[in-house]
Amino acid sequence: MEKRVGTALILIESRENIKLLNDIISKHSQIIIGRQGLPRSTAQSVISLVLEGTTDEIGSLTGQLGRLKGIQVKSVLLKNIQNE
Repeated sequence: MEKRVGTALILIESRENIKLLNDIISKHSQIIIGRQGLPRSTAQSVISLVLEGTTDEIGSLTGQLGRLKGIQVKSVLLKNIQNE
């Protein structure tokens, strides 16, 4: 299956599922190129992930994160030029 490169932006509105969020991210570490966390003085924090994997792998990560209460996630995927 063709690999994609992309990003996932994660908005943390509630800290109740932080352990589950980190467990899911760790489980998908093979597709994560970079991670940047931005704590904010408000109740919300942001994590940005740079990803490279198949649409199934990236969908698995974002789908699991999106089901967590207090977590929002959006992803953008691009075609990986190296595949052509």
